[in-house]
Amino acid sequence: MKPDDGYLARQRLLVVAPHADDESISSAGLLWRVKRAGGQAFVQVVSVGDLDHFDNTGQTVKGDRRGGELAEAMKFLGVDDFEILYNDVDLHLRLDTIPRRDLVDRIERTARLSMEKTKPTMVVIPFPSYNQDHEAVYWAGVTASRPHLSTMKAFQQVVLVGDAPQLAWNTQAFHPNFYVDISDCLDKKIEAFRKHRSQQRPPPHLGGAEALELLCRMRGREISVDAAEAYQALRIVI
Repeated sequence: MKPDDGYLARQRLLVVAPHADDESISSAGLLWRVKRAGGQAFVQVVSVGDLDHFDNTGQTVKGDRRGGELAEAMKFLGVDDFEILYNDVDLHLRLDTIPRRDLVDRIERTARLSMEKTKPTMVVIPFPSYNQDHEAVYWAGVTASRPHLSTMKAFQQVVLVGDAPQLAWNTQAFHPNFYVDISDCLDKKIEAFRKHRSQQRPPPHLGGAEALELLCRMRGREISVDAAEAYQALRIVI
């Protein structure tokens, strides 16, 4: 499915990302297009905290810095609002230690930008991978967006799972069936990702802006456009 601007203008989009930068990696193009079309867009980052980089620098990136970079990216994309659920060292990269029910409760009901409060029509969650935080947020997101009577709880007509370069190293294959043409805003997506300056890696690392651009151009070829974001749709109701 290739959504046009009229379709996107009617959306209330909520992107649920495990960490600051994951929202831009998977969905900066979709966020940009929804806002440009006149829709609403919200971002919920589950965890931000201090991070010791696995490289030769011995650098520790503080959670406050990552939070500041997230704020820059969100301002650049023009989202309506964003939040960080957990901002501490103890839980960052340990989301799998939180009981799933508690994580579901935050995403579904009690967080400031929870599904019950933002009532999104479209939700993006991360694809499960070797990263334990991504897997924890995936399963919590699936549970939070489970089918339900719309008269009893918020019902998301579209539930998408986002793409990322690191999914090449995964035991579960990513099979996209929902594409967003970002040919005219690929530069916006890459710039939003570059706002997360502490997370940039030099080429040919999978964590760099160059790798993200290559992924978008490859996904574009899959639908015969210059660049695209790809998603795996768990539910589409029209």
